[in-house]
Amino acid sequence: MDKRSQFEAAAARRILVKDGPYGTEIQAAKLAAEDYAGATGLEQDQKGNNDLVNLSQPAVIRKICDSYIAAGAHLLATNTFNANRISQADYGAEGLVREINRSAARIIREAVDDAMAKDGVPRFVAGAVGPTNKTLSLSPDVEDPGFREVSYDEIVDVYKEQCAALLEGGADFILIETVFDTLNCKAAIMAVKQLERELARDIPVMISLTLTDLSGRNLSGHTVEAFWHSVRHASPLAMGLNCSFGAEQLRPHVQLLSAIADTYLLAYPNAGLPNELGEYDEAPETTAGLVGKWAHSGRVNVVGGCCGSTPAHIAAIARAVEGLAPRVVPERDSTMTLAGLEPFTIAA
Repeated sequence: MDKRSQFEAAAARRILVKDGPYGTEIQAAKLAAEDYAGATGLEQDQKGNNDLVNLSQPAVIRKICDSYIAAGAHLLATNTFNANRISQADYGAEGLVREINRSAARIIREAVDDAMAKDGVPRFVAGAVGPTNKTLSLSPDVEDPGFREVSYDEIVDVYKEQCAALLEGGADFILIETVFDTLNCKAAIMAVKQLERELARDIPVMISLTLTDLSGRNLSGHTVEAFWHSVRHASPLAMGLNCSFGAEQLRPHVQLLSAIADTYLLAYPNAGLPNELGEYDEAPETTAGLVGKWAHSGRVNVVGGCCGSTPAHIAAIARAVEGLAPRVVPERDSTMTLAGLEPFTIAA
C-alpha cells in the first residue's frame, strides 16, 4: 500500500494528530552560535538559523521529534520552514540547502520508523515547505507596484530543489504551509508536479493557508474560499489552516473550509496570541479544549499546533480528540467556481 493510501486508511479510523513547531524547542536547547554552525565552516553568524540545526546538531532535532511522537503525533513535519535557497541566503548558507533538507527528512524518517517498529501505529513524514521571505503577488517597493524581487520561475526552481531533497531524505508528503501569498503556493505546487513527472511517482501534497487578519484573508488578499478554489486543481491530500491566530479566532474559518474542501481537513493554530513580549501564554489544556470543539463538531481530520505550541500542547490535543470520529469528507462539487480575491460560482 502506498503512502497516500496508508494515510487515507489511518484518517478513516481516527482524527490524526500533527506535531508542533521546532523553533521554540530549539531555543529551549540554549544553543550557542558555534553550536548552530557546527562543522559547516560557514563564516557568518548562524545563531537563530534553526534549519541549519538539522545538519549541525541532528541529535537535538531527533530529541524534539521523539518528544512529539511520545505526545501522540501521527504526522511529523520536518524542521525545514526556511530551508530554501532564498531564506538561507540571509545566513550565507544557500549552498547547503540540499544537505539541510535531506538531513531533516532523514532524522524524522528514522524517528518515525523506529516508533512504528515498536508500537505499529501508522505515522507519516511531511516535508515542510515555508513561503520564503519573498512574495510574487506584492511589490516590496511602494513607488513601483510592478516590481518583483524574484520571478515565478525562480521560485519554482527554489521549491523544486528543496522538495527533491526532502523526498531523497524520506519524506512521504510535501506540506506547503503558512501560505501568505497564493502565487508562491502555486509555484510550490508546480515544483512538485514537475518532480512527479521527472520521478514518475505520486507525490501527495498538503496545503495550509495562514490568515493575516480577522476578516479571513491571506496577505495577497484571498479569502479562505477563494484560496481553496485557486489551489483545488492540485488535488491536495489535505487542505488546512495554520499559524494565523489562536484556535478561538480561527474557528469560523475552519468551519467554512471544512464545509467546502473535498479532501482531508488539517488545522494547527497558534497557542493563542502572543503577549507584549512575543511569548505565548495559552496553557495546553486551553488550546486542546478549543481544538477539541472542532473535533466534537466533526470539522477536522488532522489537528496539531503551530507557534507557541509545545509537546505538552500536542499531548493535550491528542487526549482531547482521542476516540472522536473524524470529519466526513464532502462529495466533490462539480459546479464551476472561479476565484480572484473572492470566489465566483457560475450558476447552472
